[in-house]
Amino acid sequence: MPDYVTVLAVNAGVILALFVLAWAICVAQKDCTPVDSLWGLGMGVVAISTYLQTGGGTPRRMVLTAICVAWALRLGGYMLWRWRDHGPDGRYVRMLDKAKAERGWGYGYAAFRLVFMLQMPLLWLVCLPIQLGQIAPEPAQLGPVGLIGEGLAIFGLIFESLADWQLVRFKKDPANEGEVMDRGLWRYTRHPNYFGDACVWWGLWLVAAETTPGLFAVVGPIYLVFTLTRWSGVPTVEGRLKRRKPAYEAYMRRTSGFFPWPPKSDVA
Repeated sequence: MPDYVTVLAVNAGVILALFVLAWAICVAQKDCTPVDSLWGLGMGVVAISTYLQTGGGTPRRMVLTAICVAWALRLGGYMLWRWRDHGPDGRYVRMLDKAKAERGWGYGYAAFRLVFMLQMPLLWLVCLPIQLGQIAPEPAQLGPVGLIGEGLAIFGLIFESLADWQLVRFKKDPANEGEVMDRGLWRYTRHPNYFGDACVWWGLWLVAAETTPGLFAVVGPIYLVFTLTRWSGVPTVEGRLKRRKPAYEAYMRRTSGFFPWPPKSDVA
């Protein structure tokens, strides 16, 4: 069985190859939006790569790989559909236009420097539970902590899938144009999709943590929650919604920011 350095190095090479290919495709069509789908799909590829390198076969490896691949297909497929339905992501358009105007960078260089080069190491970091959790052959069976983690990850996958489905239905109804989504799971948390994402990756870490190498993968879910709540997730989304939808401020006052909780009474 390969040691952990070999597994991590091979997976880094796989991620690099995936991103270089995606970068070439995005540059050819002058649209970097598909990279968002690669964030999910790439982790599924890393899970399979790790499974193959470690010989697979054990219940722990199968659970880690199966849940990660299911999560990857759901998120990656959803992001691809959203790209085809909504068109180019304005964030990337503005970022790359600014790089061209202010720094004189060409599209290809700016896309690689500002979009792809940053996401490659972050993807490798976040999916450490999937990588390190498969290296040790023992214990092969899931113990109590691993079973709790499996349940938490499956719960998170269902939770975020339902949240995205509810949001798509809401946006597709012309009567909701300009309105704030505050129904279903969105009534109890402003970001049920992010909460579900966090549950998936903390659950996968619990599965991995029953092995010695997997314990050290805790940096993955810690970083994921940080980026969702403090960096590119909540701050970016809420800043945009507050500018576009006056009612969003009131929604923020009555609704939990991350963990699901009964809403407060409306406050003027």
